[in-house]
Amino acid sequence: MASVTFEKATRIYPGTTRPAVDQVELTVNDGEFLVLVGPSGCGKTTTLRMLAGLEEVNEGRILIGDRDVTQVPPKDRDIAMVFQNYALYPHMTVAENMGFALKIAGVKKAERAERVLEAAKLLDLEPYLDRKPKALSGGQRQRVAMGRAIVRKPAVFLMDEPLSNLDAKLRVATRTQIASLQRRLGVTTVYVTHDQVEAMTMGDRVAVLKDGLLQQVDTPRALYERPANVFVAGFIGSPAMNLMTLKITGGVVKFGNINLKIDAAVLAKTKEKAITAGLRPEDLVITKNEGIEVEVDVIEELGADAFLYGSAVVDGEKIDVIARIGSVSSLRSGDKVFLKPQGGITHLFDVTTGLRLNNDAPATAKKAAATKPATAAAVSAAGAVSAVAAKPAAKKAVAKPAAKPAAKKVAAKPAAKAAVAKPAVAKPAAKKTK
Repeated sequence: MASVTFEKATRIYPGTTRPAVDQVELTVNDGEFLVLVGPSGCGKTTTLRMLAGLEEVNEGRILIGDRDVTQVPPKDRDIAMVFQNYALYPHMTVAENMGFALKIAGVKKAERAERVLEAAKLLDLEPYLDRKPKALSGGQRQRVAMGRAIVRKPAVFLMDEPLSNLDAKLRVATRTQIASLQRRLGVTTVYVTHDQVEAMTMGDRVAVLKDGLLQQVDTPRALYERPANVFVAGFIGSPAMNLMTLKITGGVVKFGNINLKIDAAVLAKTKEKAITAGLRPEDLVITKNEGIEVEVDVIEELGADAFLYGSAVVDGEKIDVIARIGSVSSLRSGDKVFLKPQGGITHLFDVTTGLRLNNDAPATAKKAAATKPATAAAVSAAGAVSAVAAKPAAKKAVAKPAAKPAAKKVAAKPAAKAAVAKPAVAKPAAKKTK
């Protein structure tokens, strides 16, 4: 086992000037399960292939443990890779496929058989050792591909979207098995996926990339609660966060027919006359006549939960809105409801740079892709945001719920070098509204 370090690693393909991977600074701790996630073309697979030695590193370097492997051939890097398409030999049995790399390496037959059997027990493949790949299901083939990597006992596992060829139900079951197996083996693992649900459920930490730039690296909970910029906020979470641009007038922003007060410390960090507000679907609640008016397009029933998908006009612009509602609801397509944030707006971003303004703790992140490339910028702490009704207050004050507690620290893992937000200190409860 070993740690993995990217030091300003860059990959520029011939015939292009824009890097596919742009000066990535990242440390994967010994025994850690790190997930690289992002949309298609963001550079996540290229980053993995650079680590494997399958892509040239044009600038910077890559270390496995204390060893610089930037110019080392793939076969000498002590890594094992699991591919998206399994890459099994169709004429070989499961046992022969799993032990083939050991055979090429000159490992004795008895030791090969012992290591193959040991891996087969871990992966529940013992009954299938004499079968050929065509007689296996998709999930079983993927486990054989993993077994072939396990028997080599490498320092680092590399997995390139290994579940994308599986159906939805099998994908959920297999991702649980992979995460559980990695924790039992304790081998440093770098896992690539475009599915942010996979990333959130499997990784000890998640690294989010866009256009070759590392946007943020943190625990799944911290990414969800404190996204460092607009891109991370919109990408992490399912359903996605509601993002809207609101004009600032006299220290407040208008949200439909109510005003939301913005803390002065937050406003001091931007010179713009508008702000990007982020609201998770669970942050919005249905009211009688307060907030923005939303026309319902679809009600998505998920059993224990239901989600409202609709549209609203905010500051003269039509936007899509998603809200989590109770599982028992009489709302139908075409209905109109009012929504407002409970406890105020929890995520505020600079409208130009896309960087977070009201972070609970300092964080480092790249600017959103809409802006020009820039070096990582520190996002400082800011105060809470509270909602204040524009109309005369009701007689009885209603106490706001306290903010969510901060994400827990991962005790066994030291912090990564790049783009890691420090654990937050829990916010105090929002002030009462009169």
